[in-house]
Amino acid sequence: MPPSPTPGAPKNLEELKELLKDDIKVKVAGVDVDGVLRGKFMSKSKFLSAVKSDGFGFCSVIFGWDMHDMTYTKELLVSNKANGYRDLIAQVDLSTYRRLSWEKNLPFFLVKFLVPETGKGLDADPRGLLEGVVSKAEEQGWTPMAGAEFEYFQFKETPESLSSKGFQGLNPLTPGMHGYSLLRPTLNQDYFHDLYDMAEDFGIEVEGHHTETGPGVFESALGYTDALRMADNACLFKLVAKSVGMRYGIMPTFMAKPWGDLPGCSGHIHVSMRDRNGRNIFAVTDEEIKAGGRESAAYDDVKFISQEAEWFLAGVLQGLPDIVPMMCPTINSYKRLLGGEAMWAPDTASYGYESRAASVRIIGPPGAPPSATRFEVRVPGADMNPYYAFSAIFALGLRGIAQKTSLPYGPIGSPGVTRDTLVKLPTSLESAVAAFGREDSLAREVLGSFFVDHYKGTREHELEVHRRAVTSWEVERYFELV
Repeated sequence: MPPSPTPGAPKNLEELKELLKDDIKVKVAGVDVDGVLRGKFMSKSKFLSAVKSDGFGFCSVIFGWDMHDMTYTKELLVSNKANGYRDLIAQVDLSTYRRLSWEKNLPFFLVKFLVPETGKGLDADPRGLLEGVVSKAEEQGWTPMAGAEFEYFQFKETPESLSSKGFQGLNPLTPGMHGYSLLRPTLNQDYFHDLYDMAEDFGIEVEGHHTETGPGVFESALGYTDALRMADNACLFKLVAKSVGMRYGIMPTFMAKPWGDLPGCSGHIHVSMRDRNGRNIFAVTDEEIKAGGRESAAYDDVKFISQEAEWFLAGVLQGLPDIVPMMCPTINSYKRLLGGEAMWAPDTASYGYESRAASVRIIGPPGAPPSATRFEVRVPGADMNPYYAFSAIFALGLRGIAQKTSLPYGPIGSPGVTRDTLVKLPTSLESAVAAFGREDSLAREVLGSFFVDHYKGTREHELEVHRRAVTSWEVERYFELV
């Protein structure tokens, strides 16, 4: 099941030919495990041939190396010396049609990756993994819905200046802490507005766009839509921000914690599900709201969500400690979590009604329409791979519904629920990977061992590269005095 189509997306080969009649080349891209877009230009004739034959060869090495093109320290099953870093099949997704307004208005499409022998989706492929989870929901008559919010720092730098400075002493776009400022966007206003406008032109609805606290920080909230389209939009928004920034000598970063002494950057995720009639199944009925909520709710704070939503929430809470690497994928991710609830970066398996201190914030009535009822998962940083994060959340939630999982405790702040009694989340990549890869990890149950073993291997590589690195902190601390 593809994502909801972008405006003007062709439905078949004939419509595609008409769409491309004035073009000579097309840009295509897939997504690797780090959420980095990997792609190339294709001649129009080659591209049309690939669509007609339902795929073309794409080197599998993008699943055999890291974000800096270093082959993994331990070879994994998808791409390795033994299989010659063979080709995968890249299948063009016509529903993702867009044009790159900042790059000669070139046509652009996303692909998903298939295994050559079987023609089935590659488990490690981020788009394919999420598609599989969504299909399980659709078998029950539900459509997963999602939104994403990104906080990100901007710097007056270029790739060349970053390299010459050794990534030290960088110039923020603007000085000072100016969250929700009406003044700061007037500085660099062409960039600020182009970022919004070009995202919209690219088929990415931006619901909110403002400054966030911190020097040169923006926050952009992306419009709510089906989860597959939302994951595409979230991944592509980073491409838009970086591409537009280049035109102005500005580099945004979606690192979770680029400054040690300043707030981190979140990648909050909003989720719900709709039935075949378009009704939000997380919401209680109007009659139940008028009656004061759902009588059978386990705790007062969840009486304004449906029974299915309560089970979904319980499933997420139960599995949250096991899937943290899918929300916080880098060494740096965990620097953001070290402040805990005090920094609105939760490190416990907690929930609460309208609580920004909880890992899962319940949003909904009273005072809001039932259709707005949803959960905001606040653990991910801006460095998340949105496909993996959405896959983990919906897979755990669907398991919770299937097993009718009960909430393990009350909401944050209720009697007996304290930081000491709540289940703690891993606060380092090393501990998160250990929990993720356990034989009895719920990640294995809901996403399969092939995916878990592959992704675990990529994160172990990240840990090994970090273990070998000599950092500027070490040099500054020890060079003169030891």
